[in-house]
Amino acid sequence: MQWLKNKYYIALSIALLFHISGLTGILFSSHKSWFIENTPLNLILMSVLLIITQSQKNIFFWLFFLIAFLTGMVAEIIGVNTSFLFGHYAYGNVMGIKLSGVPLLIGLQWFTMIYCSGITIHHMQVWMENKFGDMAVSPFIKTLSFAVDGALIAVIFDFIMEPVAVKLGFWQWNEHKIPVFNYTCWLLISSVLLFVFSKLKFNKHNHFAIHLLFIQVLFFLALRIYL
Repeated sequence: MQWLKNKYYIALSIALLFHISGLTGILFSSHKSWFIENTPLNLILMSVLLIITQSQKNIFFWLFFLIAFLTGMVAEIIGVNTSFLFGHYAYGNVMGIKLSGVPLLIGLQWFTMIYCSGITIHHMQVWMENKFGDMAVSPFIKTLSFAVDGALIAVIFDFIMEPVAVKLGFWQWNEHKIPVFNYTCWLLISSVLLFVFSKLKFNKHNHFAIHLLFIQVLFFLALRIYL
């Protein structure tokens, strides 16, 4: 058990170090472009830390990883090439290798966001059940609440992140403004992925995922305010 705690604290320390360094470098350093160009390293590392801190990685965990990655990539490819999802937008070159106009890292980021949202909602539900007991809610309503509440977390995160991502050159909107349709698609797709998350049987106790979500929210919120 002690090694699990050590692994968690190491991961949390690395996440704080990278996000604080990135925030400081983007806002105050003369090497702002260097920090922006190394965004892929940060995204990959955070995903790796989530996987490392996930205990009991069974086949269902890896299945969710694959589903989240592929769903995110397919949705984004449809969006970029047809505008049928999200709106009229295009990715820049900051995030590395692309497939049909979509960086592969975007699929990884979909996994990270949905996983962190799902873990957070799971912990909240467990806390409420321990605090108030079983409120005789039907399994359908409980699953629906899980999916929608988790999706709202993902949408709020996207709302905070979007203007920052545009300023940093991650992607651009052809309309020069972020459409409401983008958030509608995020809500629907995230709800489906979180429904899958709730049904797959793997360990959903990962406190690092909750802290990473808050770290990233604060990171983009600070950039949104001060950039």
